[in-house]
Order: sequence, then C-alpha cells, then structure tokens
Amino acid sequence: LSSTIKVDDFTAQLFKIHMQVLEEGLAQSVFLGINRSDYMFDCGVDGTLALKQIEINTIAASFGGLTSRTAAVHGRVLKVLGKFQEASRLLPNNPSKGLALGIAKAWELYGSPSAVVMFLVEEIQRNIFDQRCVENELWNRNIRVIRKRFRDVFEKGSLDDAKRLYIDGQEVAVVYYREGYVPKNYDQQNWEARLLLERSRAVKCPDIATQLAGTKKVQQELSQPGTLERLLPGRAEAIARIRATFAGLYSLDVGEDGDRMIAAAIADPDRFVLKPQREGGG
Repeated sequence: LSSTIKVDDFTAQLFKIHMQVLEEGLAQSVFLGINRSDYMFDCGVDGTLALKQIEINTIAASFGGLTSRTAAVHGRVLKVLGKFQEASRLLPNNPSKGLALGIAKAWELYGSPSAVVMFLVEEIQRNIFDQRCVENELWNRNIRVIRKRFRDVFEKGSLDDAKRLYIDGQEVAVVYYREGYVPKNYDQQNWEARLLLERSRAVKCPDIATQLAGTKKVQQELSQPGTLERLLPGRAEAIARIRATFAGLYSLDVGEDGDRMIAAAIADPDRFVLKPQREGGG
C-alpha cells in the first residue's frame, strides 16, 4: 500500500493506526473475519458463462441477515403463482445463523462470560433489520449485545492496564463493525475512537489490518503473475481454478503500467469499471 497511502488520505489514516498498534504490540490474540466475496456472471466471446470475482468485502459485509429471509419470500411468491412443486425445491439458507456462530465463537475464545458483543453502528442506520437478524441469533445463545456509535466510544470508552475495553462500565469481548468503511464515517473524534478500539484486547471484526487487506490495491496485487504461486506452492490446479475467477484488477499508479491501463480505458471505456479503493463505494 506504499503507493496508495501517498494519494489516499483515508487509507493513509487507517495505515497510520495499523502501524501505531504494531509498534505498541498487539493486545488482540483472537481474530475474526466475516467476509463477503462478490461475483458476477461473465459472458465470454464464445457465449460461455463464468463466475468472476468482482471484490471481497472485509468490513461491514451486509445482507447476511436479510438473505436469511429471502428463501421464504421466494417460496411465498411461487405459491401465490401456484407453483407449489417449485416452492418445495427451494433450499434453506440462513447466513445470519452462520455469522452469529462466528461471533459467538470469538466471544467464547475471548474468555470472559460477562463480557458483551458490541455492534458499532452508524448515526443514521439504514440497514438495521439486517443487523437485527444477527443480533437476535446472539441473544438466542444468551450472549448480550450492545449497539454503540463511534461517538459513544469516544465519550464513554476506556482501556484498563490489560487493555480490556470498557463501554459504560461493560467489558467488550467483540467489536463487530457495521460502519467505519468510508471517509464520511470519520471526524477527528471518530478517528480517536477507532484508535482506542484497535489498541484494545477486544476481538475486532475486522481488525484494521484485515480492513486494509480488503483494499482494491491489495486485491490487484494478489492477481499479479507469480503471487498465487508463492502463496500456494505446488498447487497448480488450485491456482488455475482461483485465477479463472479473476475479473481483472488494474493499477492506475503513476508509471508505465498505469499509463498503459489509462490509455486502454480511454480507448474502450465500456470494458472497464472505475472502483474506489475502499468498500461501500459501488
């Protein structure tokens, strides 16, 4: 990310916090990732359809809760249309339960039965029902959930000598980020709150390093020739299958590679999509 942080203030601030936490020494020992890999159908020149990965989301990956209700909606629609056989063939799907199981395991590994799970949420919540599905699954497992904003963390959050995180006197085992992925989520107080969270022993979902790993620049570097071979030595078949899903991510860095891609995009703009570095930008 050395080239990215020179031109992207948001990524640079995340990276600054990441480096500060590393210099202090990681207090967090348990790590949790809830990721969503996004795919689209690609139609080749010969008409062959294939799934291509567009991006992977490593922070605030949403719609697991609402998706848990989708099969029931589809079933009801099919029944209204008189297609009872088709409705009976729909497969059950409950991602919110799976997400909650991951959070519950992180809470268990943290090792404090009285600690809570904190959903870090937006000031104005447009996706609250998606979040509630996961929250309810945790309550069903007798795991207490609190919902707080960055402002609450700044005003009421603290660390003890062991870097345990407390909000309103409650120890926090897991911080589940449902915001913090776009620049508008932050002012100076919110950046200070984010630093406090990252310095803590609480399990962050995700920790700031994992958020940085989800940047488009990192995904672009992973698609470079030789990278998969280094990460998966001796697994040529697996590498071929993974690489077949790559849609293509291209650098706009200053230099020969960036100049070549800019020229290609100008010459044939319908073949390209310009995506922001971060998540939540389309």
